[in-house]
Amino acid sequence: MTVETAEARLKRMKMRSWRRGTKEMDLVLGPWADAHLADLSPERLDLYDRLLTENDQDLMAWILGTAPAPGHLAGFLDEISAYARDRLRRE
Repeated sequence: MTVETAEARLKRMKMRSWRRGTKEMDLVLGPWADAHLADLSPERLDLYDRLLTENDQDLMAWILGTAPAPGHLAGFLDEISAYARDRLRRE
């Protein structure tokens, strides 16, 4: 069994953030990952890694607030959503 290095893990997670399957989620998660992944604690990295396993339709509904997010992801998704909103306002 190969152990993933911290550097390889961040690279994988960034790639997965930018290549979701829907362009909308690429544009939400990709910039957030570029800006924040390197500074996350190990526990928050684990949570983000779990978030990346969710399907795009669910993630989009949770981020837009059209469906309630699971409790363990709710606060994290609120942060990601706020970042995306702020980013869009600046552009």
